[in-house]
Amino acid sequence: MEHFPVLTKNLALRYARQILLPGIDLEGQEALMAAKVLIIGAGGLGCAAAQYVVSAGTGELTLVDDDQVELSNLHRQVLHTEQDIGVKKVVSAKASLLANNSQCIINTIDLRLDDNALSQQIAKHNVVLDCSDNLATRQQINRLCYSNRTPLISGAAIRFEGQVSTYLMDNKGPCYQCLSQVFPEQQLTCMEAGVIPPLVGIIGNLQALEAIKYLTGAGELLTGVLQLFDAKSSEFQRFSIPKNPHCDVCAHHK
Repeated sequence: MEHFPVLTKNLALRYARQILLPGIDLEGQEALMAAKVLIIGAGGLGCAAAQYVVSAGTGELTLVDDDQVELSNLHRQVLHTEQDIGVKKVVSAKASLLANNSQCIINTIDLRLDDNALSQQIAKHNVVLDCSDNLATRQQINRLCYSNRTPLISGAAIRFEGQVSTYLMDNKGPCYQCLSQVFPEQQLTCMEAGVIPPLVGIIGNLQALEAIKYLTGAGELLTGVLQLFDAKSSEFQRFSIPKNPHCDVCAHHK
């Protein structure tokens, strides 16, 4: 039987500022403490998202990334330091996260997972944050989240543009593949196109916010909505994502 931290007086003091919020309260905090979150990618988005998922009091986090820290990562991947160059990203990120919240159970996977292994991980978690940096991985995560009916919070950031959307995988709304067919994604990485550092923080933080709202039931989620952010103008825009009746992933399932 799994055990999660009891909301002691000390923990209630630690999380007092969010326990005060309508919609979270003690019940929401306890829900966070019992939750398991899977973050795929420990780069710019993953570092930003993981910080707030962990600091908010989430009980268990699994980080998946097979890369090592490089010098060029440091301008935007805030969980890594100069001393971490050459270290696996998940190892570096775990150390930083535990320094913030030693109560959180943090699992690390430093491999690129195939469908079977990734599906097994998705099935163990309450929500998945896609913080990856390539289209093939996004499509894999979406397909496996849909097959497991595990909610997916997708984020992307490149150049001066970022986006966030949430998919509940309940067959009522769209999936990420539906979005890809309406707004095709360029197959570019930060290495090829560049990215402004605070952008990944903004998008990663929005992913963490969506996860916390989903787990506590507070607020409205970005379901069926693409939230865009233009860093040059500091403007947000929203677009509805229609469910594609011919989607390869979610159209033919009841």
